[in-house]
Amino acid sequence: MITITKKEEVVLNQVEIFNPEYSEGVPIKLLKEELGFHEYDLVQILNTLSEKNLIEFNGSSVKLTISNKEINAVKSKKDVEKIELNIKEKESYNLIKELVDDKNLVSKYTLEGHLLYGDLKLSNFKMYHIILSLENKNLLKPIKKEDGEYYLLVE
Repeated sequence: MITITKKEEVVLNQVEIFNPEYSEGVPIKLLKEELGFHEYDLVQILNTLSEKNLIEFNGSSVKLTISNKEINAVKSKKDVEKIELNIKEKESYNLIKELVDDKNLVSKYTLEGHLLYGDLKLSNFKMYHIILSLENKNLLKPIKKEDGEYYLLVE
């Protein structure tokens, strides 16, 4: 599921409407006139939609690229970040379940390495935010042992 803001949804819907008429791409000027958005805001929204692989945006025209993707529209960017974080948090928790040993322990550095460089490819900030969130929810507990730092998966 892809989460977008209401404004992004409005722009995406307008692109969908014009897409059949403009095989080379919907001109940004047309979208600007139709939607009444300031050009800067429209470009920001189009860049965001492009990053989410819903459209192709080359600076002057827009092509639709989505096909049967499930899209969820929320009120603000903050809501988008919150939902995406919750999804990443669940994926991280599942990854931790795979990494722990028979005592439910995983090395701090092994865990951080998998979160940063594994399939999730989290940024440093997001990784620490997720670990802290899991600690606050009492799902993960930091442990210091003689041979290093570990996390205990609390189930």
